[in-house]
Amino acid sequence: MPRETIAIGADHAGYQLKDQLIEELRAMDVEVLDMGTNSDASVDYPDYGYAVATAVATGRAKRGILICGSGVGISIAANRHPGIRAALCTHGEVARLSREHNDANVLALGARITGIEIARECVRQFLTTEFAGGRHQRRIDKLSHPSIEEAAP
Repeated sequence: MPRETIAIGADHAGYQLKDQLIEELRAMDVEVLDMGTNSDASVDYPDYGYAVATAVATGRAKRGILICGSGVGISIAANRHPGIRAALCTHGEVARLSREHNDANVLALGARITGIEIARECVRQFLTTEFAGGRHQRRIDKLSHPSIEEAAP
């Protein structure tokens, strides 16, 4: 069975955490697709959000991990892509639920607000939790095909 490929990317605020998480991923026997950046030189987070989202959306990677200072901007960038469900997680339980209930395929983290141990736990939960399906599937389907007419008042 081929190893699972995970795309990972970060802006300048998240590159150090990204490098630490790459070590964690490799220890989990995961194939890592490093989308950059690799220094603290200022870059634009949407570029890395789009790169990881594209890798996931095209099947180049099964899932993705994104990191910026807060995790907010880079998750917004990733969520612009059809089929991407990026979840900003600040705790392992949130990461688990993002997979179980929302079938999140991209994990977003904030390097300035999430320490390494919590980030590692988020990654472990994100990669080891399966989507529960069932009642959650119809909600995921609505994310892929939103209808303003069907929106609740």
